Amino acid sequence: MNKISRIREDFSYALIHDMKNPLSTIFTTLNFLHTGRLDDKPEKREKYFRIAEGEVDHLLTLTNKVLTVSKLEQHKLDMQKEKIELPPMIDKLVDKFTAKADKPIRFIKDLQATEVYADAEYLEEVLDNLIDNAVKYSKENVEITLSSSCNGRHTFLRVHDNGIGISDKDQKVIFNKYERGAAGRRKRKQGASGFGLGLNFVQQVVEAHGGNIFVNSIEGEFTEFVISLPLQDLN
Repeated sequence: MNKISRIREDFSYALIHDMKNPLSTIFTTLNFLHTGRLDDKPEKREKYFRIAEGEVDHLLTLTNKVLTVSKLEQHKLDMQKEKIELPPMIDKLVDKFTAKADKPIRFIKDLQATEVYADAEYLEEVLDNLIDNAVKYSKENVEITLSSSCNGRHTFLRVHDNGIGISDKDQKVIFNKYERGAAGRRKRKQGASGFGLGLNFVQQVVEAHGGNIFVNSIEGEFTEFVISLPLQDLN
């Protein structure tokens, strides 16, 4: 009971912390725009609008993540799986993270398999989460390799980074629900926010596709997540 209480407390703190920051930014930005001081400066005004829009998108992502995990656990999530092209999705994600990165970031693409059988919306969210983590837990210069391959039965997607890595101990629990929140106080010292649903969300969505996800990592060197998705529904 003490452990459950502590997890709930840490999760609640991390959730409020993660939602308070974008709300505060939105309020400050809109208040500044409301003053009219940027009416004659269209470029700066547009910049502030983009900041507000980005924070709204961040809040929607957090909300959708909580709702999706809840639906997955209740087996109420409707997956619309079909054959989709990987290159356009990967290009979209690369453009997004390159545009908003606050540090040097280099993407390497190696898409030997160009098609995957999946729900496009949820697969994009999975890859978005993994790339976001790669940037969040990175060093000064970020290098991320996005690759794909196929063995005739499964498509393999890999997200490899040159970040701070994950310890052997943490690799055993990173997919647990609320793990990020339970370890929040320790992780927040590294400057990263979150409340423990990201990787649990990723794992549950991948498994809802009938696939699997694995992690390989060495502290201080790299982290690689490998997703295995079947080429068709397995009966």
